[in-house]
Amino acid sequence: MLILSALLIPLILALLSTFVRGKWLQGLNLAGGFVLLAISIQLFMAVEQSGSMSFVFGDWPLPYGIEFYVDGLSAILVMLIALISVVVTVFMLNWPSIKNTAAYFSLIQVLVASSIAVGLAADLFNLYVWFELMLIAVMGLLVLGGGRQHFEAALKYFAISMLGTLLMLAAIGMIHGAVGHLNFDAINDAMQQPEVASKFPFYGGLFILAMLLKVGAFPLFAWLPAAYHLLPAPLLALVGGLLTKLSIYIILRLSGQVFELNLFYDALGWLAVITMISGVLGAAYHWDLRRILAFHIVSQVGFLLLGIALASPAGATGTAFFLFHNILVKANLFLIAGVIWMTAGHYDLRRIGGLFPARPLLSVMFLLSALSLVGVPPTSGFWGKLLIISESLDQQHYWWAAAALFTGMLTLYSMSKIWLEGFWKAHPDNTVSEQAVSYPVYAVMLLMSMIILFIGLTPDFLISFLQSGQQGFYGG
Repeated sequence: MLILSALLIPLILALLSTFVRGKWLQGLNLAGGFVLLAISIQLFMAVEQSGSMSFVFGDWPLPYGIEFYVDGLSAILVMLIALISVVVTVFMLNWPSIKNTAAYFSLIQVLVASSIAVGLAADLFNLYVWFELMLIAVMGLLVLGGGRQHFEAALKYFAISMLGTLLMLAAIGMIHGAVGHLNFDAINDAMQQPEVASKFPFYGGLFILAMLLKVGAFPLFAWLPAAYHLLPAPLLALVGGLLTKLSIYIILRLSGQVFELNLFYDALGWLAVITMISGVLGAAYHWDLRRILAFHIVSQVGFLLLGIALASPAGATGTAFFLFHNILVKANLFLIAGVIWMTAGHYDLRRIGGLFPARPLLSVMFLLSALSLVGVPPTSGFWGKLLIISESLDQQHYWWAAAALFTGMLTLYSMSKIWLEGFWKAHPDNTVSEQAVSYPVYAVMLLMSMIILFIGLTPDFLISFLQSGQQGFYGG
């Protein structure tokens, strides 16, 4: 019942948001978000106490039924999606430049519902349907801006997404033709047959290639910083914090539990290295705060792909830890960027300054999230990177580990540029806006910062929970 509730609540909110307006719309989405968060916490506690659970619609026997499955990995993901949705809703209610709020809230709830369904899906076609619905919601959020740039960004996003969709559908069709089912367990069982297993390096590789097109890996990542920065800051926190991470989650889940892709892991590792370096170089080059953070999404995608390429239980744990850390940190950084815009009126670091004396609490929260993104000990980012780099060294992938460390150095440079230009130096015009930032905005950013700090100071619980929740990954 908890699994079904987690799916239905945002879908009901999406439908109701098209019919209500004003304070009813705001109160409905805020109350629904808190209910979803409470259910997701209950779901997490149930998995912690009793282990994995599944829900099959219509009482059809497996592998014919539509199954949703929750284990430690997906339970944390659902809880983070619910948390980010609440934080973004609070931010939306206090954001000064949002029009068409009913349309925005409806699409946000569709995005939240489809994201949860992607995290819980236990068969390929169900996964495909919800993943495409998630991408349609993002496209809708892009075009709601109404400007020429918004339509151009949506077109670029659509072109890359459709190419990935065609490849994904082709892979699903071939897998169904070979196995007769699309349920994860059924596929895994069928792969024990030599005649089926011999075909799966191609089928599984094609599916993963489709996901790489959607995730923003090298060389097809230019659409991401070109499109994301046009979204309002609250939506940028939701989309930038979740979308690529869900694609990584799918790759991790399928490569670790469903497909056997031993032929491709070395190539994936080198692709990860190129993606890491390309993304961080783009971040180091730009001065627009949104573009810097968007290019860091590309860089972190590379780091996550590196953890998957290690193809080991330790690598999977490190990837999952880094994935969840990155959702929190990236969302918080985009929210902080929004408050900087509310204070300074723009995102260009060359026209910003004096934020440290004007907004000391904001400065501390940015510094915490920035250091965590870099991976400075004892932040949450440090533990995620440590797990992945340590496993790289254990497997003697020294160049991969060196590239990860080099990327961390350039990440430090770009975050230092934001700190020095935006917070530390005096404002170019010796003025800083006195526009008030509401207490709820500070409260949700402070909550995110406290969670990030808590994970960094007490990583053992999350690491052990992920290890127990990933039994069977890569044969572990």
